[in-house]
Amino acid sequence: MNELITIEAQSPRPADQNPAAVYLAGLSEGTSRRTMLGALEQVARYVSQGRFGAMDFPWQGLRYQHVQAIRSHLANTMKHTTANKVLAALRGVLRAAWRLGLMDAEDYQRAADVPCVRGESLPAGRAVSHAELRALMEACKADQSPKGTRDAAIIALMYGCGLRRAEVIGLDLADYDQGEGTLRVQGKGRKQRLCHVTNGAARALTAWLRTRGKAAGPLFLPVTKAGDLQWRRMTTQAVYYILARRAKEAGVEHLSPHDLRRSFVSDLLDMGADIVTVQRLAGHAQVTTTARYDRRGEAAKRQAAAMLRVPF
Repeated sequence: MNELITIEAQSPRPADQNPAAVYLAGLSEGTSRRTMLGALEQVARYVSQGRFGAMDFPWQGLRYQHVQAIRSHLANTMKHTTANKVLAALRGVLRAAWRLGLMDAEDYQRAADVPCVRGESLPAGRAVSHAELRALMEACKADQSPKGTRDAAIIALMYGCGLRRAEVIGLDLADYDQGEGTLRVQGKGRKQRLCHVTNGAARALTAWLRTRGKAAGPLFLPVTKAGDLQWRRMTTQAVYYILARRAKEAGVEHLSPHDLRRSFVSDLLDMGADIVTVQRLAGHAQVTTTARYDRRGEAAKRQAAAMLRVPF
């Protein structure tokens, strides 16, 4: 890579003229912004041999041959999914450089015109069975403190509405219309959607609201060891810890919060809901993303494999 590009030190650009800053500012706060900043840091450190970070790297100096060399490095050192995420961040910052007038259109088009890294891997995460979901809820019910009621409602919404961690903690009491049974959710890319809270999820949420009260503010609150509610918003990491704790108490194999969302998609498809409806309920921009959440394919393959009998 050193033979392909020479990096010259430049005066720092103000944020509104910095391609990396402008690109990152257009992403949703939280996971997306952190992920893409990390991706840009990897590229900047690799190309400059550690002399530059994402925010002071001269992105406008990259050309097609440089991006092709970066792609080759990524393909050789990362899974294809991770490599393509880094390439997406790279294309985004190059687009910002062009829009800021730091690159001409031809240089930008050529640099951004590198193919994705091809490959195929097993789907991430796993499906959560109904028995495991029941065990998680029982573990919450066994906790007589406000934490138990709160955690049951969080788990119920993450499975029953397919919510992401960031969506759960971003909810306010005003987002829930108990009469209509709907929840207004702020999703990725500042896209709102209505989720329908029904049956057990509605009962779990009602139980939490009896504990929480009707004061305005975040729907879910931190709870102290003494059982006191703290009137501030929870963190995404807190949701991760909640699920890990309840899984351990329930004797359930390790699962991530996103596994509940995957199971929401898989179970709806398994029960006959059409994929476009499920896509809208999950808040996915593309049907192809929804399809990647489907775990029915593995279940079908397992059932087919079980038809064979090995004489041992």
